[in-house]
Amino acid sequence: MKTVDLVYFNAGGGHRAAAMALEAVIEQQRRPWQVRLVNLPQVLDPGGSFRRVTGLDPEDLYNWRLQSGWTLGLAQELKLLQGVIRMTHAAMLRPLQQHWARTEPDLVVSLVPNFNRVLYESVRSAVTGVPFVTVLTDMADLPPHFWIEPGQDQTLVCGTARALQQARQAGYAQQQTVLTSGMVLRPSFYGHDAVPRDERCRALGLDPSRPTGVVMFGGQGSRQMLAIAKALDEVQLVLLCGRNEALAQRLRGLRRRAPQAVFGFTEDVRAAMTLGDFFIGKPGPGCLSEAVHLGLPVITTRNAWTMPQERYNTEWVREHGLGLVVPSLRQLAQALQAMMRRLPEFRAATARLDNRAVFEIPEVFADLMRASAGPAGPAASAAAVAAHDVAMAVAG
Repeated sequence: MKTVDLVYFNAGGGHRAAAMALEAVIEQQRRPWQVRLVNLPQVLDPGGSFRRVTGLDPEDLYNWRLQSGWTLGLAQELKLLQGVIRMTHAAMLRPLQQHWARTEPDLVVSLVPNFNRVLYESVRSAVTGVPFVTVLTDMADLPPHFWIEPGQDQTLVCGTARALQQARQAGYAQQQTVLTSGMVLRPSFYGHDAVPRDERCRALGLDPSRPTGVVMFGGQGSRQMLAIAKALDEVQLVLLCGRNEALAQRLRGLRRRAPQAVFGFTEDVRAAMTLGDFFIGKPGPGCLSEAVHLGLPVITTRNAWTMPQERYNTEWVREHGLGLVVPSLRQLAQALQAMMRRLPEFRAATARLDNRAVFEIPEVFADLMRASAGPAGPAASAAAVAAHDVAMAVAG
């Protein structure tokens, strides 16, 4: 049985979510593979020395910043982090080499940014001939040294035409790149609700006849949701707080004129989102892709507080006519009025996108493992290139 290792970490939540989505689809497709989720910080620090010294996991500070909304300055901090990664390259290389040599994967898939130089070199030096793949979980790269490292004999899986263009500019040939029809979504987003929407709304105290906004800021939530709930006092809202239970409790305690439903952590995000008519939130690749896939036009922001790796996402919204981008939450009420006037137009734009990426990617993995077993070595097969061409036509 072939073994496929999906490398992730818990910074932000989207990387782990993508890994789990691919694991679930591979199981659904009955692929004859053993899928292993590899938590990168645990491989690099198996004894947990960072937590013993600091009292935190490496991702905790970043996730706290997301929850609090204190994202100003992350561009400079990213450069500092990348410098530390370069300085500690040799120290990280050894435990990774030991891990791959011990576990002997047949395919290694990176779902994380910043570490792809050391991941690639460790795989190449420890398990010769094993294909290495990077699946970008952002809509675009943030060069240099974020997602795409030039000069590597690997395959890049891109969810947007912009990311594909960046890969080509970095020197990757067509047979090294695959363009999917979107970002990776959990397979549950392709299901159907057993209970009608109106009935679910009434069970939560919502009026199914009122326009309803879904407010979400990723798996960590954000204090900005409090400001949104107060600013849109007369708008019916579904507020998804993720793992930020303190935020959920504060929102439940708000006295608003319009009905609201507040969710903490839930496995069935799709069911909660399908209660709404439009989406309000940060321009995260997961949030936006989920909303658009469910037919929800979006209102999002772009300003100095927007994380650098998410700024292109606002261009993606504008390019495809999927909603509105405002510079500040202070413009939210006016943006909502414009949204309601143009709702049919924005809904038609969301309907033009058909994101099947999570079902497309396992076939790319299969092609690479078949090719690595043959004389041609690890390279994307003709089928992968054909999938790329079809996806490019879908993306327009």
